[in-house]
Amino acid sequence: MGRTRTRTRKARPPALDAVEAQEEKKSQPSVSALLEKAQELIVQCDYELAGKFAQRILQREPRHAEAKELLGVTQLETGELEAAKQTFSSLIPPSATAPSPPPPAAYLYLAQLSDDPQIALQHYRTAVDLLTVQLKGKERAVNFPSEDDEQETKRTIVRALIGQVEVWMDPAYDLCFDPAAESTCEELLQAALKVDPDNTEALQSLASVRMSQSRPDEAKEILEKAWTSWKDLDTDDPKLPPIPSRLALTKLFLELELYTPALLVLQGIMAADDEEVEAWYLEGWCFYLMAEQAHESGGKMDSFSWEELARDARDCLETCKTLHINQAHPDAPLRDHVKELIGKLEEMGIKPSPEDEDREDEEGWEDMDGSEESDGDIDMS
Repeated sequence: MGRTRTRTRKARPPALDAVEAQEEKKSQPSVSALLEKAQELIVQCDYELAGKFAQRILQREPRHAEAKELLGVTQLETGELEAAKQTFSSLIPPSATAPSPPPPAAYLYLAQLSDDPQIALQHYRTAVDLLTVQLKGKERAVNFPSEDDEQETKRTIVRALIGQVEVWMDPAYDLCFDPAAESTCEELLQAALKVDPDNTEALQSLASVRMSQSRPDEAKEILEKAWTSWKDLDTDDPKLPPIPSRLALTKLFLELELYTPALLVLQGIMAADDEEVEAWYLEGWCFYLMAEQAHESGGKMDSFSWEELARDARDCLETCKTLHINQAHPDAPLRDHVKELIGKLEEMGIKPSPEDEDREDEEGWEDMDGSEESDGDIDMS
C-alpha cells in the first residue's frame, strides 16, 4: 500500500490580505463622518450616543483632539465630572497627549469644573490668551472663513472674561472680600466690552456690578442698552442671546422692579420653550411682586387688581411646580421658593384658575404687554 501524501494548505497571498483589509477599511465610516455625527447628536442633547461616536474615533485615532473634547462634553453633560476633568486635562500641558496649541475650550471647561478659584482664574486667563492669539491670527495659518467665526471667537473671549468676574464676585470664595475685587471686575468687564462693545452678557454683568455698587440708575441704562439691541428680533432669530442669558436679564429686571420688560423677555423665552422651568418660576415671582406692590399702593397696577395679579402668580407657580416634578429638575432652592410662594398665596385665599380662565387671562396679558415685535419703547425709569 502506497504512502498517503500529506496535503499542505497553500499560504494566502499577502496581496489578498491587503485587499480585504482595504475593503474592510472602506466599509467603515470616515473619522470626519463620525465626528459630524457626534456633533449632531450633541446638538440634539443625545449625549450618551454622542459619547459612543467620540469613543469610536478615539479607538482609531487616540490623540484626536476634537473627539476628546466632544467626549469630555458628553461626560460633563451626563454627570461624569471626574471623567470629564481627566479628558479635558489630557488636552492641555503637561499631558504628553496634549496638542499644540491646546484647545481653549479645554481650559474653559476646566475652569468651570474647578473648586479652587485661583486655578479657575488661571484656566480662564490661559483661554483668553489662546483665543486672542487666534483672533489676531499670529499662530493660525488659516484665516477665519467668515465674520460669524470671528464674532464667535470674540463672544468666547467675553465669556471667559465674564467667567473671571463671576469667580471674583462669588460669595462662596474669599476673593469677593479682597480689596482689589471691585477694580479687578471693572477692568475685566471693560476688557470684555473692548473686545465686543455690544455684547449683551458683558453689559448685563456690568449692570450687575453697578447694582452691587448701589448705582441702580446706571444699571438701568446699561440694561436698556443690552435689551434694546435684540428685543425686536423674532423669537427664532439666531442673533437672540441664549435662554440662560435672557433669564439672567429677567432677574436683573426684577431686582430693579422693571416688571413689564421682565414679562416681555419671559414671553419670548416661553415662545421658544414653554417647558422652561425657570421661566415659569420667574414669571410667577414677577406677578407675585406686582401683586404685592399693587396691594400696598391702593390695590391696582396697570388696571389689574392685586387679586388678579396674585392669581396669575399662582397659576405660573403651579405650572412651574408641575414641570419641576415631571422633569426631575435639579434646582431644589427654586422648588422650595415656589412652594413657599404658593403657601403664602393660599393663605391669602388665592386659588389656581380653572383651565378655561387661564386661556382668557393669557390673552389679556398679551394685550397689555404687546409683543417683542412691538415698536413701542418701554419706560425703564
